[in-house]
Amino acid sequence: MLTALLAIVTGLVLLTAGADQLVVGSGRLARRYGVSSIVVGVVIIGIGTSAPEFVVSAIASYRGDAGLAVGNLAGSNIINLTLVLGVAGLIAPVAVRSSVLRREAPLAVAAVVLFAVAAYAGLGRVAGALLAVAAAGALVLVLRNARVQAGDPMPGEVAAFLAAEPPAVRTGREAVRTLLGLGATLGGAQLLTVGGSTVAARLGVAPAVIGLTVVALGTSLPELFTTVQAQRRGDGDLLVGNLLGSNLFNSVAGGALVGLAGRGEPARLGYPVLAAMVAVALLSWLVLYRGYRVTRVEAGLLLVAYAMTLPLIA
Repeated sequence: MLTALLAIVTGLVLLTAGADQLVVGSGRLARRYGVSSIVVGVVIIGIGTSAPEFVVSAIASYRGDAGLAVGNLAGSNIINLTLVLGVAGLIAPVAVRSSVLRREAPLAVAAVVLFAVAAYAGLGRVAGALLAVAAAGALVLVLRNARVQAGDPMPGEVAAFLAAEPPAVRTGREAVRTLLGLGATLGGAQLLTVGGSTVAARLGVAPAVIGLTVVALGTSLPELFTTVQAQRRGDGDLLVGNLLGSNLFNSVAGGALVGLAGRGEPARLGYPVLAAMVAVALLSWLVLYRGYRVTRVEAGLLLVAYAMTLPLIA
């Protein structure tokens, strides 16, 4: 048991550090070669912070731990829009001004609903293939919607997050940073998956419960790290864009990987957890839609919503 716990802790450290370097390195390279800031903010940072969820769930599914794989994705979706966004809103109100995020929010909710349907019916090869098609379609729509109006704050917030202007970026150094980040993410995911499966077996707990709690919290650390950085600078648009993008790609791309990598029975989750995941997505959308702002009261409401999902997981 001690070895398994050590593997989990080591995996969490590698995942957090690796994902951070992967996001920064790939983001700087993208900007260096002319990719627009808005695409970097909505797509590359969103996908980069979701890399731990992708890798952990794909490895778990391939190993036959379907419950852990799908539980990790559902748990991360819940945590991102309750615990992470709630903590950010308690620190300071979160204001959203970017028009891009207003177009992305309903797309993220639709992706969560689609993933919930697939996970309830059984996330096997067919569902995985359908989610892969949905992921490609979502990426196209996100890129088409990546149009900013004059004065949109997102490009400036992305530049501040990456902390390096394109002419100053050294391609070789950032390529090494990206590869090392990817390697650390892969290694950390393997350790976290093996450790989580071992702990579940030793304690007699369903792997899905471990996936929804310990593993989901661990794989959501990159989103939390990015959120804290953005909130310290008052970059509410990047903060919310990161969380929406993460949930969007968790649901369709992560779900596709789970379905296509699985070798056993299709991955499934129970109705209560999936209903809670969809309800959280709708609640956060409603909170943002009211005024594109998360107040401290609303942040407290999101934290209460997270606490209410815990009995469903158990």
